[in-house]
Amino acid sequence: MKLCMTTTFRAVLSPCIGVCALDEQGLCEGCLRTSAEIARWSQMDDDERLHLMEAVLPGREAARG
Repeated sequence: MKLCMTTTFRAVLSPCIGVCALDEQGLCEGCLRTSAEIARWSQMDDDERLHLMEAVLPGREAARG
């Protein structure tokens, strides 16, 4: 009997730390995502998620000081 894998597994990467409040700039105080990024998170592919986590969010953290 041959099994067919039809489910695609995606890496579940989330910067959420459970501190969910937007600051005056519209960024989440916990993860630094915008409300649009938070809303789109489940529709993003892995490349988009990784770009956000490895390039965008660290830049925001550095700018935050």
